[in-house]
Amino acid sequence: QVQLVESGGGLVQAGGSLRLSCAASGRTFSHAGMGWFRQAPGKDREFVGGITWSGSNTYYADSVKGRFTISRDNAKNTLYLQMNSLKSEDTAVYYCAQATDLFGNYGLTEEKYGAWGQGTQVTVSS
Repeated sequence: QVQLVESGGGLVQAGGSLRLSCAASGRTFSHAGMGWFRQAPGKDREFVGGITWSGSNTYYADSVKGRFTISRDNAKNTLYLQMNSLKSEDTAVYYCAQATDLFGNYGLTEEKYGAWGQGTQVTVSS
């Protein structure tokens, strides 16, 4: 059973930075693609970006490209999301998720993920 726990959220001023972490339990983390999603109030959950199981490739939504960086440390079973140049529109609950297929790619849609964290709130004040 995979468990994912996000941390690192909080309140930050526009232009600031935060780093989110996602700690995973279980033995499949290092073999699975991972994704970050977010959900703003009143909006659907959206894909922020993903990383392959090896960490060799990443993908970002246009809204965060050039500002956010996804990385992972498979030895520590931890996924990261470095967020720079934050904007008020980045305010949301951020979720990490583990792809269902092992040794596969990350997925662009929620259906590709079988395990989710509880989310961590990021609030950007303008």
